[in-house]
Amino acid sequence: MMKKLFTFLLIGLIGFASNAQDKVAKLKFETETIDYGTIEKGADGVRLFKFTNIGDAPLVISKVKSSCGCTVPSWPKEAILPGENGEIKVKYDTRRVMPIRKTITVNSNAERPTVALKIKGNVIDPAKQSVLDKKEKSVIEQ
Repeated sequence: MMKKLFTFLLIGLIGFASNAQDKVAKLKFETETIDYGTIEKGADGVRLFKFTNIGDAPLVISKVKSSCGCTVPSWPKEAILPGENGEIKVKYDTRRVMPIRKTITVNSNAERPTVALKIKGNVIDPAKQSVLDKKEKSVIEQ
């Protein structure tokens, strides 16, 4: 009798575990690339990658890493329940005058466990216009 009960419980537990594994978190971003466009040195470098857990299990983001120290990400540390929204905040250091091409890697328990988000754009310093820009401007003004 005890052997039958144990076997029944074991089969039930295996069935429950396999059913639980069918549930999965699914991470869907509004966009996976943010274009800053051309911005001035010292401008606001904060942008948001908004997402939704479209799966049927809680989403846990374990790590978000940037390809450069000039880009600092922050993300929700608590689980995002199915149907709920969240955001990953990215702060780029706009004191660096140069083109922006960075990758932010998101690791989670989602069906697609690694997502590469991108930021792009160009930071310019209007105080340091090139000679050609100044010449163009003077020709237009004449």
